[in-house]
Amino acid sequence: MDEHKENIHAEDVNVKMSNTREEAKPCSRICPAGEPDPQGSPPQSNSDFSHPVYKEIALANGHINRMSKDELRIKLAELHLDTRGVKDVMKKRLKSHYKKQKLMQSAAEGGPTDTYYHYICVVDFEATCEEDNPSDFHHEIIEFPMVLINTHTLEIVDSFQEYVKPELNPQLSDFCVKLTGITQKMVDEADPFPDVLQRVVAWLQERELGTKYKYAILTDGAWDMSKFLNIQCRLSRIRYPQFAKKWINIRKSYGNFYKVPRTQTKLSTMLEKLGLKYEGRPHSGLDDSRNIARIALRMLQDGCQLRVNERIHAGQLLSVPSSAPVEGAPPPHNPRSRD
Repeated sequence: MDEHKENIHAEDVNVKMSNTREEAKPCSRICPAGEPDPQGSPPQSNSDFSHPVYKEIALANGHINRMSKDELRIKLAELHLDTRGVKDVMKKRLKSHYKKQKLMQSAAEGGPTDTYYHYICVVDFEATCEEDNPSDFHHEIIEFPMVLINTHTLEIVDSFQEYVKPELNPQLSDFCVKLTGITQKMVDEADPFPDVLQRVVAWLQERELGTKYKYAILTDGAWDMSKFLNIQCRLSRIRYPQFAKKWINIRKSYGNFYKVPRTQTKLSTMLEKLGLKYEGRPHSGLDDSRNIARIALRMLQDGCQLRVNERIHAGQLLSVPSSAPVEGAPPPHNPRSRD
């Protein structure tokens, strides 16, 4: 429900923005080859930009900045890299290629390397809605999808999807059915949210996320976690899950990385600018999650270091600064009752 989320006001659930800084914690790493490192791998510093490799990268970047669109496309083709996308996207892609080459060579010589989460888990909820969404309307999650990205192989490796039975307003509006493709029968036959969340936790635990491997949640905007999940946990009288308290807002990451305004960070626009087409049914939670994952993969390929940039605390939406060290989400646990 990409565009429909734009009409949802954060103040409805006491969500506010702040520039509160995250407490600094050690960062994690991933191997440049083979299986991802276990959680216990020792952290290494990559903050010393005085190393000669960064001068070489800066010189290469300067040369790339002077290239025309046709020259960029020719060079990308020579290197067997993707030639799709607008000029700025192709610049980023070529810069990333040279940066990775230099850093891999540097790592082999004991110098700086790049950092990543082992896995990124994309979430894009679908929730009950009405065409005009009155201010007192409580959105209930009706689809819980997750798509798992391996940041080393740069592939979608797994997915989860379940529908959820709404309890406050069990009858879906015609607008909601038409928008999401979720029928009344689908939600009538589904389980309540706490039961579905337990199976989500089990799914994450089976993949050893938060224990053996570092991972982060990624969303298309702030609404999924700061509004939909926040409201749903209150309605279901369960505590907000710790593993979902921090996430990567891909709209922020995309805008900052490709230097574009917020108006160019809608799902359809991001896909178009990257030379991609939407695959599946728009406003299907699982299909939206897969397409968001495709954007994340392309950004990783273009050299973007996706990292947590938002969090929720005491019902407030807070920014996490880009200077904060990379940290993974905590191990997932079953939801606890508020009672």
